[in-house]
Amino acid sequence: MRVRKADKNFLHTFLILNLLAIFPILLRKPPLKDWLLVFLFDAFTNGLADRFIVAHNFVSYNVRLLPKVFKTHVLFDYLISPTFTVLFNQFTAKDRPAKIVIKLVLLLIPLSSFEFLAVKYTRLITWKPGWKWYYSFVTLTLKSLIIRAAIGLVRRIDSKE
Repeated sequence: MRVRKADKNFLHTFLILNLLAIFPILLRKPPLKDWLLVFLFDAFTNGLADRFIVAHNFVSYNVRLLPKVFKTHVLFDYLISPTFTVLFNQFTAKDRPAKIVIKLVLLLIPLSSFEFLAVKYTRLITWKPGWKWYYSFVTLTLKSLIIRAAIGLVRRIDSKE
């Protein structure tokens, strides 16, 4: 499949935007160690999950950064999603569970819509038979809630010491 220049430019634009946004987001609110932990844990779990999804041929990334090195979507797995997860954790740092879920759904709707549009109108992502948009939505929701619960537990343990 031929790579379209517009798709490559799209990826490069998002790379630059994410790199410009990451440091202000990480440094926006203390504690920095919490945000770094969230960022790294999210990137690690994304890498594992995406490897599984790609290896089992549910999704393919036709246009991606470092295509000779990775079959997964490096930009989303290691930059966009972890940045999103840090923002989500910052926005919900003091919220109760119901409010956390509401905020998460409101944040994930545009992200899932963007993925759906990318599948439909670009060659960036191809969903194979058996993969639906709501699998991505549910997976991102569960992963975000698990990471949010984990950092909440870390904060609770840290405050007792």
